Order: sequence, then structure tokens, then C-alpha cells
Amino acid sequence: MSNWSEPPLTVAAVARRLGVAPATLRTWDRRYGLGPSDHNSGQHRRYSTSDLAKLTLMRRLIISGVSPAEAAAKAKREKPKKVSSSFKVSIKAANQKISTQTIQTLLNAARGMDRTVIEAVLQKEISRSGSAATWNDVVVPLLIELGEEWAESNLASQIASEHLLTEILKRIFGQQQSLLRTPVNARPVLLASVGEELHTLALRALGAALAENKIETHFLGARTPFAAIAEVVRKSAPPAIFLWAQLPENADERFITELPNVRPAPRLVIGGPGWHNCRTDGAIVAQDLSDAVNEIAYAVGL
Repeated sequence: MSNWSEPPLTVAAVARRLGVAPATLRTWDRRYGLGPSDHNSGQHRRYSTSDLAKLTLMRRLIISGVSPAEAAAKAKREKPKKVSSSFKVSIKAANQKISTQTIQTLLNAARGMDRTVIEAVLQKEISRSGSAATWNDVVVPLLIELGEEWAESNLASQIASEHLLTEILKRIFGQQQSLLRTPVNARPVLLASVGEELHTLALRALGAALAENKIETHFLGARTPFAAIAEVVRKSAPPAIFLWAQLPENADERFITELPNVRPAPRLVIGGPGWHNCRTDGAIVAQDLSDAVNEIAYAVGL
């Protein structure tokens, strides 16, 4: 039993707090050993506060781009900590926005390759909560679900579902950016995936979220070499730079240490799990999409 005063939680209660499906929690238990530790004879196992803290860390890491296996390994290594009251409040507030039914609707639509439903639901969520909240609270849990299903079944149809969802998300985020008419920044913020990095979906979501805050961006896309980024920095002197690395082999430290000196100096923000083993002195490490939006908004004076 837990030594902490809070009562243990059911699978359904933990799923609601984290914004994932109960089936995902059972998969994490079976595959990674991150399951409920409280057990009384004749009763269902329940999650202690220590279990919740580990699962909360795992979900945070996954949102930042870490694979579920890596996130689980790190969460299991962490010394259990009580979830602070302020963080519980933030979890509660965030999950009030999360609709389990919305995620399930999108999951069913993705399985059925129903483009119309996917587009309608995502547009509704973005209109209601914005691109950053939709990414963190709906898209990431949805991608986790699809990834776990693919790992379980290894069916080609699961890959097709994820590709369809990615295509729709790119277009919807692009549409959000196109709505920007009068940006607050005279010089665009620079967004790029570094080195040979092919992952750009998080960058597109970030671009949409920034556009909703009237911040214009210059998106360089995937596989952006150092020389190209350096040239754009020299020519445009952006107020902020956001660099994404999903894989560690793409997170070259010179993207942080050797960019051209321009005045005024841009605010350098980095994101993605690829940077985890790099020295990041001189850069701000964004923990999630909302964190990146806040750092960049500060750089442009908002």
C-alpha cells in the first residue's frame, strides 16, 4: 500500500487524469511494467500516488517526443516523488479540456480512414482550445494510441491510419497559419528541423499556435543543414529561433554554439528528445509546445 495519504486510484481515474485510454495504461503495464502497485486480495489492483507520478513523467516525456519505451525506462529510474498540489491542479485543469470521447472518436475515424470526421473533429478542437492545447491534449494521446496499436498488431492499416492523420494535421495547421494577417513581429521567427531530421509535425503545430498569437514564422522544414540555418540567421536576424531534433544523431551542438552573432541576439529555443544528451548551454529547452509558445512570445515582446 502507498505510504501517502491519498487513496489509491482505479485505472479509469488515472486514465482521466493523464488523458489516455484505459487500454493504453494496461498496455504500458504489460509492456513496460508501469502498472498499479497497490493490491488487496480479492480486489482490483490500484495505482498509488507514486505510480501516478511515474506515469505523469512518462506522458510528459512522450509529449516532448520521446518514444514510449524510452519514456517508460526513464520514469522507472526516477525516484518516486509525491505529485505536488500545484501540479495536481494543473493536471486537473488540463484534463478538464481533454475529452476522452473526442480522442476515441478520432481513433475510430483514423482506423476507418474517415477523413471527413477527422477533419471536422480536429477543426472543432482547434477552434475551441487552440493549436497548442489540441496538440498536447488530443493529438499526442491519439498518436500514442495509434503507435501502441501498431506495435501490438504490426498491421499495414495502422501505418496508413497514422499517415492519413499526419497529412490532415499538416494541412489544418497550415490553414491556421494562413489566417495570420497582421503579425506583431517585424521579423519572422525561424523554425527548423536540424540536420537530417525528417520529423516536422510538431513544428507545424508550433507554427499554427504562434500564428494564433499573431506571431509570424519562417518554416525551413525538414533536414535543414547548419549552413542553411546560419545563412538565414545572418540575413534575417530573427527575434527567436526554434530548432527541433527528434533523433540524437541530428542534435549537433554547433546548432547551439556556432550560430552567427547578430544584433539584437535572437532567443534560441530547442525542443525534441534528440537534445537530451547534448550540452544545451546558451539555449532554452522547451518542455512542450505551450512552453515553446511562451518562450517565443516573450522574445517578440508579448
